[in-house]
Amino acid sequence: MSKSLSVSELEQIALQIRIDIIESLATAGSGHLGGSLGLADVFTVLYFNSMTCNPDDPAWTERDRLILSIGHVAPVLYATLANAGYFDRSELATLRKLDSRLQGHPGKDHGLPGLELSAGSLGQGISVAVGLAIAAKVDKAQWHTWCICGDGELQEGSVWEAAMAAAHHHLDNLTVIVDRNNLQIDGPTESVMALEPLSGKWKSFGWNVIECNGNSIEDLLKATGLSRIVSGKPTVIIAHTIMGKGIGSIEGNFRWHGKAPSKEEANGFIKEIKCRL
Repeated sequence: MSKSLSVSELEQIALQIRIDIIESLATAGSGHLGGSLGLADVFTVLYFNSMTCNPDDPAWTERDRLILSIGHVAPVLYATLANAGYFDRSELATLRKLDSRLQGHPGKDHGLPGLELSAGSLGQGISVAVGLAIAAKVDKAQWHTWCICGDGELQEGSVWEAAMAAAHHHLDNLTVIVDRNNLQIDGPTESVMALEPLSGKWKSFGWNVIECNGNSIEDLLKATGLSRIVSGKPTVIIAHTIMGKGIGSIEGNFRWHGKAPSKEEANGFIKEIKCRL
C-alpha cells in the first residue's frame, strides 16, 4: 500500500474503519466491539503504510504476512481489508451470517482474500508467525511477518515457547504487536493474571522491545518503522491502546469485550465518530 498518506489521512481512514466495525456488529447482533475499535489505528498503519501488500494480488509471493492471533477481533481485520480494497465494503454487512465469508473468527476455508490464518484458539498465532519468519529466512525472502496478539492472550504458555524460539533463531524479520489495553473478558489483566513487568519479560526472552501509544498514528508509524531495521533479534511492539477507543461512553470498559451495540447505540456511536471525520 501507499506510504505517502499523511497522518491526518491515516487518522480519517481509522475513523471510517471504526464506523464500519460498529455498523457490521450492529447488523450482526453479536461480535467483539471493544478490542476491534481499540486496534483500528494499528491496522490502519499496517495496511496503509507499514506492510508490503497488494490488494489486487492478495497471494503475491513478496507480500508481508500478517497473522491475527486474537481472532475474535476479526471485525477490525475485515473492515480494514475492505477499506484497503481486498473486497467490496458492502460485504461487511454479512458479518456472522450463514454462508458469509466474514465469520466470527477468520477462516481461510471461507475464501476471503487477505487471510493468512484461520484463528480462534488463543496463543497459537505467534507460533505460526515464527514458522513463517523461519521459512522466509530459509528462502532468503525479503518479506516481513507481523503478528497481533492480545495482552490477555499472553497468559498462554505457548506464546512464551514461541517467543523463546524466535529469539533463538534471530528472527529480525518478525514483529509481534501486543494490544496492551490492560483488559480481557473477565476484567483487568493485572487482576486475572498479572503480566507486568511485561517489557522486562520480552527483553529477558531476547526480544527488542518498543513501547508506544497504540492509538497514535504518529507513534505507530515510528514504532513499525523502527521494527523493520532491527538486526539479529525479533521485535515486539507493546501498543498501549484503549478498549472501545473513539466512543467515550464505552472506552476502557471490559464489558464491551464481546458485546455488540444495538441499532440505537450504533447510531449514537457513529454520530460521535462522524463529528471527527
